[in-house]
Amino acid sequence: MPTLRMVLLMAGLLLLPCLVHAQSKVVVLELQGVIGPATSDFVLRGLESAQRDGARLVILHMDTPGGLDSSMRDIIRAILASTVPVASYVAPSGARAASAGTYILYASHIAAMAPATNLGAATPVQIGGLPEPPVPGDRQADKPADQQPKKEGESPSDQSPAKKEPASAPKSTLEHKMVNDARAYIRSLAQLRGRNAEWAEQSVSEAASLSAKEALERGVIDVIAVDVTDLLKQIQGRVVRTAETEHSLDSEGAAVETISPDWRNRLLAMITHPQVAYILMLIGVGGLFFELSSPGVVVPGVLGGICLLLALFAFQVLPINYAGLALVLLGLMFMIGEAFLPSFGALGLGGIAAFVVGSLMLWDETGPGYEVPLGLILGFALASGAVISGLGAMLIRQRRRPVVSGDAELLNATAVVADNFQGEGRVWVRGESWLARCEQPLVKGQPVRISGRAGLVLFVQPLNKGEQS
Repeated sequence: MPTLRMVLLMAGLLLLPCLVHAQSKVVVLELQGVIGPATSDFVLRGLESAQRDGARLVILHMDTPGGLDSSMRDIIRAILASTVPVASYVAPSGARAASAGTYILYASHIAAMAPATNLGAATPVQIGGLPEPPVPGDRQADKPADQQPKKEGESPSDQSPAKKEPASAPKSTLEHKMVNDARAYIRSLAQLRGRNAEWAEQSVSEAASLSAKEALERGVIDVIAVDVTDLLKQIQGRVVRTAETEHSLDSEGAAVETISPDWRNRLLAMITHPQVAYILMLIGVGGLFFELSSPGVVVPGVLGGICLLLALFAFQVLPINYAGLALVLLGLMFMIGEAFLPSFGALGLGGIAAFVVGSLMLWDETGPGYEVPLGLILGFALASGAVISGLGAMLIRQRRRPVVSGDAELLNATAVVADNFQGEGRVWVRGESWLARCEQPLVKGQPVRISGRAGLVLFVQPLNKGEQS
């Protein structure tokens, strides 16, 4: 029995290094491009997997121009709640962590950059919506430059453009709210991690940016590393505090597992881009309209249904203004109704106006890279107007054309008697042989006028001499 215990003990001692090595893992999440719902889904699932597998460190390998505020905050909440330390690493050389990337860098336990990278320009940018009115009481901004108050002892020539309010300064109530909220948010992250809070506010209010070397000198980041291996070596032994406890980083020599977005995230990133979702909605509505107006074509209906469902899914994920969405759909319905109802352009013009205003109000979010160009909105509105005008002109021309089918076309038309008959016989009408009835005797080749029709029988009358001529 003692021998068996000794064997088990020795086996456990031999397996212990293997178990420790298996848990010694660093997870690298590739965070490239614009930050949106797909990015937040990828990072959140990556952090959950790392915590479940007992990883020692998660590295967000970043190169981003920014993105949506809601997606950025989802990522930051996950970082703050993570039990595994998170390091944000802006790399490779030439990469950037602008706008939303700067907030994520400040929220991480370790902030690192590669040489020749930059961060900053974290001022919120509105991607949609109608312009806000000026801030109440800010009457100086409405005055011309020559009417602005002068400081004592200052000449008019001293009022150079460099001394005016920076171009990035907020001009409306909404922009003031957005900037103040963003400044408070990034300052709280800087205070939590012990980083430069003053420059953090400048990156929001003045759109300031820093290179990697300047960021290290000013206490914005912790490390400049040439690659992931160098980063792990430099942060070895650092003490960081996660949501649960303090950790002494022991990641040097650990196995590095790099995870890139899979097909699901790439598909989600594609369809949740506002421009793509917007176009999918237009294609979907157009396809269903064509299918309903011409039943049996099938392909437009199938394509339109798929595109509309994808657009609705994207709108569910994206932060949108539902009043704007309702105006867009109402405008499309009005423009479609113009093709069927004699509204003399009222429905079409009203639909175009509702469509443009709704498109401008549609997006309730901010972030670079997620703009819906005004040209796309106006282009579709003008194209719709051209289509409506074309359909209207075609309908007007059609109303003026003579009838070419049906009873109205046969009435008063001329036929030729096929054989001699009295009472009932056959006549030729535009190359067709019809059964005809006439109270008077008719001879072969005699022209007659059609006076009525009952099913497949025509009622005819002989033409007078004046009519024959």
